[in-house]
Amino acid sequence: MADFVISVRNVKRKAGVFGSEPGPARYLEVPTDQNTLVPDQKIPRKAWVPAVMAAAKTGNDPITQAECGDILVFVHGYNNDPSRVLARHRLLAKNLKAAGFPGVVVSFDWPSNDVALNYLEDRGDARKTAIKLVEDGIRLFTTNQMRGCAYNVHILAHSMGTFVVREAFDDADDRRFIAAVNWTVSQVAFISADISARSMSEQDSKTSSLYRHCVRLTNYQNPFDSVLKLSNVKRVGVAPRAGRVGLPTGAPDKSVNVNCGSYFQNLPEKADTLGSWAHSWQFADEGFARDLALTLKGDIDRDFLPTRKRGQDGGLLLAP
Repeated sequence: MADFVISVRNVKRKAGVFGSEPGPARYLEVPTDQNTLVPDQKIPRKAWVPAVMAAAKTGNDPITQAECGDILVFVHGYNNDPSRVLARHRLLAKNLKAAGFPGVVVSFDWPSNDVALNYLEDRGDARKTAIKLVEDGIRLFTTNQMRGCAYNVHILAHSMGTFVVREAFDDADDRRFIAAVNWTVSQVAFISADISARSMSEQDSKTSSLYRHCVRLTNYQNPFDSVLKLSNVKRVGVAPRAGRVGLPTGAPDKSVNVNCGSYFQNLPEKADTLGSWAHSWQFADEGFARDLALTLKGDIDRDFLPTRKRGQDGGLLLAP
């Protein structure tokens, strides 16, 4: 099956490849024999949306007979070129399918550079393109919900992708033509979240829109994520990150923090995460995929998933 991607990068027309600056949304259907994202994979939006819906369909509601399905929108972090975006997309989709997720993964590819020290520029591009996540992505599927389809739309954001998601939801509430529509997503999951921990409180004005437009938010914390340490030269001076220290005590009831520290310490390092192991281990780990698949399914309460246990402090831990 082809891979589905929304790219909002610019195009270097002479070379026929994507650049690292913001551009208009392009809807890509990537053949299985191609290993990077290129502009030529673009198809019309009116053909792309039905193709995604067909791939995401899991059946029909036994009572209403409405089509049912699950769409997971993956938002990558900084320092991701088109090849890495596609590789992580495929690794994530493969592991989730093996873990029982029946839906489809769609990646939102924003203009992140492939230079490790481009942190601040990537952050600026993330803010510029964030609204397109809602305008050109999520709204396409929520519109179909209004037409009688019962599709669940979920979000998985990695690293600075969590910043993209937060900005997107906040910006959407400030735009009248979007705010006037009753839209929501089901599960939001953050991994290696490069976002201020204190900004995830219920009272924070920047994050209130995110909580308002989702059913549940799960933050997967890894205290051993060296990329998110405060002494990191690319991130000097910023507040402690949610991906490293977890959610604050003032986070709302619809949020849940899962500490993956002890689980991560017992993992053998793998080479196929395409990045720092401590910051990207989730892409290659079957245990994380099982927990995420159960979270997206939503049949079991967050406190009773078989992939979790309670720590001595009462917090939730990812279990072997």
